[in-house]
Amino acid sequence: MDHLPTNNPNSLKQLSEMDLLNDLSQPYHGVKTWFRAARVQDFPENGGACVRYKDLQIAVFNFTRRNEWYACQNLCPHKMQMVLSRGMIGSHQGEPKIACPFHKKTFSLKTGECLNAEECTIMVYPVRIEDGYVHIGLTG
Repeated sequence: MDHLPTNNPNSLKQLSEMDLLNDLSQPYHGVKTWFRAARVQDFPENGGACVRYKDLQIAVFNFTRRNEWYACQNLCPHKMQMVLSRGMIGSHQGEPKIACPFHKKTFSLKTGECLNAEECTIMVYPVRIEDGYVHIGLTG
């Protein structure tokens, strides 16, 4: 797994927003590339890790308690820091969420919406598990 040393927020390319899908029977609209991020066992249970795809830093979460996987940008838009992969995952009214480890802003892992403010959103990416590997869907 490619852990990232960079904290340059300008290195992220914005992709068109999409809902996160965990059900492999559903179509992944707009996905042009499935990036093989790492092996399933490389990710902590009920936690996240950061992977790199070209210039993107992507936070990937193994939400074991829900038996689900999620991916989003690693950049917290509140203070422009690459930290979301180190945040705490949980649920808010059934919605899976990530909390920034520094500022406690919480974001939906399905839609990217900020759940405790209206000022910002994050990019989310579809995730699928195939042959023991985590794949992240990208539109570009």
